[in-house]
Amino acid sequence: MKHSILKRYWGYDAFRPMQEEIIDSVLEGRDTLGLLPTGGGKSLTFQVPAMILPGVTIVVTPLISLMKDQVDNLADRGIRAVLFHSGLTPREKDLGMTRCRLGKAKIAYVSPERLQNERFLAELRSLTVSLLVVDEAHCISQWGYDFRPSYLRIAALRRIVGEEVPVLALTASATPEVTGDIMRHLGFREPRVFAKSFTRENLSYIVRYADIKEPMLLRILTSTSGCSIVYVRSRRRTRELAALLNDAGIPSEAYHAGLAPEEKEERQDRWKQDETRVMVATNAFGMGIDKPDVRLVVHYDLPSSLEEYYQEAGRGGRDGRESLAVVIAGKRDKALLTRRVNESFPPKDFIARVYELAGNFLNVAVGEGFGMVYEFNFSQFCSTFDLPPVPTQSALHILTRAGYVEYIEETTSRSRLMVVMRREELYDISLDPATEDVLQTVLRAYTGLFADYVYISELMIAERLRLSSEQVYQSLLTLSRLHAIHYIPRTTTPYLIYTTSREEPRHIIIPIEVYERQRERMEARVGAMKEFVFGSTACRANTLLKYFGESPNEPCGKCDVCRSARHTARLLREEASAPSINESIIYQASRPAGIDITDIIANLTPRYTADEITAAVRSLIDCSRLSLDGTIVKALP
Repeated sequence: MKHSILKRYWGYDAFRPMQEEIIDSVLEGRDTLGLLPTGGGKSLTFQVPAMILPGVTIVVTPLISLMKDQVDNLADRGIRAVLFHSGLTPREKDLGMTRCRLGKAKIAYVSPERLQNERFLAELRSLTVSLLVVDEAHCISQWGYDFRPSYLRIAALRRIVGEEVPVLALTASATPEVTGDIMRHLGFREPRVFAKSFTRENLSYIVRYADIKEPMLLRILTSTSGCSIVYVRSRRRTRELAALLNDAGIPSEAYHAGLAPEEKEERQDRWKQDETRVMVATNAFGMGIDKPDVRLVVHYDLPSSLEEYYQEAGRGGRDGRESLAVVIAGKRDKALLTRRVNESFPPKDFIARVYELAGNFLNVAVGEGFGMVYEFNFSQFCSTFDLPPVPTQSALHILTRAGYVEYIEETTSRSRLMVVMRREELYDISLDPATEDVLQTVLRAYTGLFADYVYISELMIAERLRLSSEQVYQSLLTLSRLHAIHYIPRTTTPYLIYTTSREEPRHIIIPIEVYERQRERMEARVGAMKEFVFGSTACRANTLLKYFGESPNEPCGKCDVCRSARHTARLLREEASAPSINESIIYQASRPAGIDITDIIANLTPRYTADEITAAVRSLIDCSRLSLDGTIVKALP
């Protein structure tokens, strides 16, 4: 049945390596851990079983944007899925839960912070759950690079859906310590682990050193061809480098989390269709982007860990063809990595102050707020209290790990609406011409509006009607006020959830495990990143493999270290087989008429310097191997 489902819904005749083994383990009811590198096809390992098993498959994932993309992609294939996260309205949440109860949804994507809502957990008890999936499972481990305390609630979720329900944990990169931690936290029973090697034989890891990076980036891109990604760490740099590359005749676009959803889609589409060669992006780009023919991934700025680097570099060469993963590193990068550790762990009194100011900003009284979800305008918060953004964001993450709040950054959502009035009633309402045009365009452009919330684009509607986006927005608000539709405009506001009632700052205690131990682990990850980039003697592919617990047998032969070693070995072999400087001089001086010393120097440079040749000639004269007459050198018998 699994093969027929694969063919029917995805159009594939066979599974990728390791997919089928994981699926078989899940269908046998076994707790399963799948370690599949980026591009290994993790989603199919639970989507196929979900279509076979009765009831609902629950997928816990922290990536809200990817959650939406997967629900849309499944809908395109005729598979109904729903999602639950804090950015939904109560009406949307109720509709999603009703679909699960009625068997009209096979997969329910759940963000981890929803697991802190007791009402939501209670509603899950009414569902028939056949499989619990934990995507990005490394987030449950405090040894992992992206630990999220809300993931620890999954153990409780397992008790709610039933201990007999198997768990499938998936991640693209995990060290042996993290792998063990995942299975321990999830209470694996007789676990089965499927780990595909982290080896990417078609990927060459290259490091290039340059303190001024722009010329090096241009040199790399002009000397290679094909679709490329350039990773940076700031939104401003995406724009600056994209402009630089376009000026140099290399079609490029900038991509970061601050773009409107429509802009993201348009830029992704142009890049996927090869209208744009280079995407200059922050790490917001790549998750769920299925483009197999990326020939080059450049890290202009260094990530903080090898886990992050491996995932991002691994987006190159998914089609199996030769591809390059290039790091451009400068002297300042070591110091920047160290500074990143300090920014990630600001002083504890600063963390307590951020907690106090956040409560003031949201008007949450001491002793109040437990379980409440608040929209949290981070930029306005920082400007109101004159706070440095990076340490402030780190403070909120530490408060999340310490269990005081849940700070959710990734909440950019597309506009969506549902028609709540019966079709025949729509014709009875009185509308101005522009609003009438907007309504008719929406009804013609989108399907399923009477049954579910559908994502819309105000920009597309505006372009069709030759109106401004603001006019479309106002028309949709009018229709919403008339109760013809339920309209939810796009939002990019993060959320802050109080997981305990607000405390006084003096009662804020940051545990050693959350602060000191996590800092030590980040320092270790940063140290491994430095060793990978700035080490010049070990094969770079092997350095990665050893970090992830593998024992490679031999160097890759393709990274810059291996290529340099091979070049050096060749020069040494040539040197060993070449005649010595004395032998070369005597051979040339053995002519009957001898040879001018200037000709000897000309013949033996640049292999030897003029000083070395002159010194060797003097030594041979002193030991009666040569004679000198003016400038003519002759060999003596």
